[in-house]
Formats: sequence, structure tokens, C-alpha cells
Amino acid sequence: MATQIEPSANSATSNCSNNRKLSLSELVEVLTAQTTPPSLKQLYGWLENASFSEAELQGYVGFKDRTYWRHLVCRNESVEMLVLCWRPGQRTVIHDHNGSVGAVLVQSGVLWETTFKFDEERGLRYKAVSEYQPGALTGADVPDIHQLGNPDVSEKNLVTIHVYSPPLGVLHTYKPGSAEIELYTPEPPIT
Repeated sequence: MATQIEPSANSATSNCSNNRKLSLSELVEVLTAQTTPPSLKQLYGWLENASFSEAELQGYVGFKDRTYWRHLVCRNESVEMLVLCWRPGQRTVIHDHNGSVGAVLVQSGVLWETTFKFDEERGLRYKAVSEYQPGALTGADVPDIHQLGNPDVSEKNLVTIHVYSPPLGVLHTYKPGSAEIELYTPEPPIT
């Protein structure tokens, strides 16, 4: 995991009384009400207190053959929520979020996350790899560098829920062993 924030018993929102989980529509309501960018801890709190049915996500799930697919759930100036759909073997480029923080919830499948550190003289260096099962959370703070993907060996599709604050713009991308940092603008999500 790029950045570990321990789940908190007090991290539920006001919509989560009596240990009831937020539905997709309730989480969208919470997110769209944000007028300033929430912290990574807040993003973790909302996702750890949410549970989405297949029926709720049906309109946001779809797969491509060549690359993972990004589906926009909601977005304002402070925060955005996406559903990403991955076939086995699909992964992101190695990147950071260029000033945004992000939390990821594994809805179904297996997520691999590889984290890196950057040294201006030596370039990008491997740090660690983690595997996440359904219900697990991971996230990236500033300036975390990582790569997410669905391992070839999973033989299953992967669906992940991503919340970014503020919304993603141009990302920094990296190559192992290189000190060069490039800019990358993700393909606009499907709405």
C-alpha cells in the first residue's frame, strides 16, 4: 500500500448510523456536497464505510480488451469518484497523482499495487508490492508513486472504486531506473 491510514471506528459519516454502510447513491451525495478537497483520511473513512451491490454498479462496469476502463460516477471541483474495470494483465503506468490524494476500494477481483521511490540521482527504484482482495483499501498520498493492476494469474476481472481529491488532472509518469519524469493526461472517463 502506498500510504497506510488505519481504519477508524469513528470514521463513519453522519449517514452511517448504527454501523449501516453507505450505498452508492449516499456516497455520491456525500462527495458532491464537498466544497473543499477532503483529506486522504476522509476518503478512507467514506470508502471503508461503504458497500456497493452489483446492481448499484451495473451502469459503471464495462471492460476493454487493450486497457482498463475508467467510468465516472461523480465529479466536482473538490473530489471525483470513478469505477475502474480491469481484465487480467491490465495495469496503469507508473505514476503519481501530481498533487491529488486517492483512495481505492477493491470491489471484486485481485488488485496488485507496486510502490516506488524516486531519487533524483538514481531515478525510480522499486519499494514494495502488495496484493488486495475484495473489501480491501489502499491509497496514495502526495508524493506517493505507484502502479496498480490486475495480475495475469488472477484469471478474473477486477473492479475497483477510486476517489480522488482534488480530481485528477495531468499525472507524473516514471520508468524504472530513469530519472526522467514525464507528464500524462489520462483518457477522459466514460460518463
